[in-house]
Amino acid sequence: MIRFECDYTDGCAPEVLKALTETNSLNTVGYGNDEFCGMAKEKIKTVCKCPQAEVHFAVGGTQANTIIISSVLRPYEGVVCCESGHINVHETGAIEATGHKVLALPAVNGKLTPRGLEKYLSVPTNEHEVKPGMVYISQPTETGTLYRAEELESIYAVCQKYSVPLFVDGARLAYALGAKANDVSLPFLAKNCDIFYIGGTKCGALFGEAMVFTNSDLAYNIRHMIKRHGALLAKGRLLGVQFATLFTDDLYTELGNRAMALAEKVKEGLKEAGVELYYDSPTNQIFPVFEMGALEKLQKTYSFEFIADLGDKKAMRICTGWSTKEEHVDMLIRDIKEAV
Repeated sequence: MIRFECDYTDGCAPEVLKALTETNSLNTVGYGNDEFCGMAKEKIKTVCKCPQAEVHFAVGGTQANTIIISSVLRPYEGVVCCESGHINVHETGAIEATGHKVLALPAVNGKLTPRGLEKYLSVPTNEHEVKPGMVYISQPTETGTLYRAEELESIYAVCQKYSVPLFVDGARLAYALGAKANDVSLPFLAKNCDIFYIGGTKCGALFGEAMVFTNSDLAYNIRHMIKRHGALLAKGRLLGVQFATLFTDDLYTELGNRAMALAEKVKEGLKEAGVELYYDSPTNQIFPVFEMGALEKLQKTYSFEFIADLGDKKAMRICTGWSTKEEHVDMLIRDIKEAV
């Protein structure tokens, strides 16, 4: 079975595995206080052009989201996101389990709009209501769309107007950065939010996310919160080694660009085959609509993720990633053309 349902089916990039192997026998201090975590933090701050940032590591995306959100919010506050936001639909109530309500707003192409956000935040709350204490977006979104620079800037301006921090989930950030339609660089992102994280799990690492607090005031006692969530990895250097490697010689960028080149190839193949798209995504998540007969043929060889039942058709998700093989993409395109 050739797997296209997600972008985390393989272990890690060869360069990362090599670095982990080469450092395996070294003795270092624990809990992220080692030289490799220090090196990774400096590399990330440099590439983001944000020397004042605080950088900390988590093992996975849900862990990063719960740590960041629960550490910033007061007990009576909630986090604003769009209805399709990852924290609202794909984290099994993890945020609510920390005692904070997810305040979901309507989405346009998977995104919050500056106008909609301002309309919501401009209404004062009283002591009987959950108060908005943070805004959450993701880059890219759950539907593979991107916040353009102007949109991000406008959303951040609204957040600043109402003194609400903006948090950007970057689980698939490498693929956003590698998209042709993208105009949000890492330095631009760092200037236009208070916190974001750089996804490693889906972008070349064995596991791990780098949490970047561009507003370092919000990182007050963050290590206490990381520990409280059971996330202070004793062998923390494993995260440092991986991110130090990913941010050496532009490896992170290279992996994202490669995945996006293959995604564009898949999209072109679908277009040539006359396959419609459920969402028009400019990133590595592709959402074709297949008639049942064609889908059944394809599923004998390939695995996709189910998105929506459309009667005699189904919308599926195809993902390319850092580890996707070009020969598998070529096979997929050929078999789609034959099946449809």
